[in-house]
Amino acid sequence: MWEQIWQQGLLGTSFWHFMIAMFVMTHITIVSVTVYLHRFSAHRSLELHPAVQHFFRFWVWITTAQSTKEWTAIHRKHHAKCETAEDPHSPVVKGIKTVLLRGAELYKEAATPETLKKYGNGTPDDWLERNIYTPHKLKGVFLMLAFDLLAFGPIGITLWAIQMMWMPVFAAGVINGLGHFWGYRNFECSDAATNISPWGILIGGEELHNNHHTYPNSAKLSVKPWEFDIGWMWIKSLEFVHLAKVRKVAPVPIKDTSKQTLDLDAAKAAVHNRFQIMSAYTKNVIRPAIEEEKSKAHQELHQLFRKAKKVMSRDESLLSDKAIIQRDKLLSSHDLLNEVYQKKQELMAVWSRRSASSDELLQALKQWCHEAEQSGIDCLQEFADQLRLYTLKAA
Repeated sequence: MWEQIWQQGLLGTSFWHFMIAMFVMTHITIVSVTVYLHRFSAHRSLELHPAVQHFFRFWVWITTAQSTKEWTAIHRKHHAKCETAEDPHSPVVKGIKTVLLRGAELYKEAATPETLKKYGNGTPDDWLERNIYTPHKLKGVFLMLAFDLLAFGPIGITLWAIQMMWMPVFAAGVINGLGHFWGYRNFECSDAATNISPWGILIGGEELHNNHHTYPNSAKLSVKPWEFDIGWMWIKSLEFVHLAKVRKVAPVPIKDTSKQTLDLDAAKAAVHNRFQIMSAYTKNVIRPAIEEEKSKAHQELHQLFRKAKKVMSRDESLLSDKAIIQRDKLLSSHDLLNEVYQKKQELMAVWSRRSASSDELLQALKQWCHEAEQSGIDCLQEFADQLRLYTLKAA
């Protein structure tokens, strides 16, 4: 009997048993990281029942050898110092190859006492954390190894190895690497974060990284109708059984088509929804202007327009010297593009006044709309006209 258990484990060596176990266990690890470590601990975008918190904390201990405080502190520092030399894992600074191949090492290097003290507030500090989870991190993963061997016999080592590699490869490498290097962007946030895929399934919704960096305190990472965040599905499932409570999600723009004038409500709503509005500006003003100028340009100049939308919409700090030269060349030779680009910069300056008084904010936005309406540019006039419709009042 014992020999059979040693050779085949309690669950046997069935291929499908092995595959199901691998999928379930790695998915629980992903959910533990995205729901517990990321959205709950680092950003406090939801509340979790104490029992759920501890289950996730225990699972992280036996599958990642990382403490809640370490992960939370490093991630908070990543947001605070994003794309700078102090960012623990920025591919913009350290190179994509380094982050992809050394993601887990970068976490360890970043877990300094200074970082933990400054960014690790509000994380568990009970008897279990002080006496078991933090000082005995390796014992957790060896406990997982013992379980895998008992369940599957010697092939359990393979399952354990996959579990141990899952987060270093997909979270520490893919999300922190590709999530700031390759993909699409719904919003032009001030860092290089991208959405790797619109379907956040394999990595729990973390594939929607640009959405997250735009709205870091949102419990839901999907924002477009075609995007799917499986982590949000689990959060709503936990909320349904009263084991979780969502605290914050990304704002959804509301328009009131009956509004006739740009009032204070519209100005505040515009600031509140500024990322969506700037995304709409790129789509409804910059892109049509580029297409109009391109249609009038000689064929040999069409190459100049190839990356026009990117260089005209992205934050200058994220552009290479070559891209800035290309943008300036476009703007200097096309008055229409120069006009819509300058109006974009001026509108962004209005958002920066959100700490000003309400009256100052309203007057600044009214002045911008007045100038846009007097520009003679159809797409700019239509965009300005739409700003009066925004509202903070629920429909």
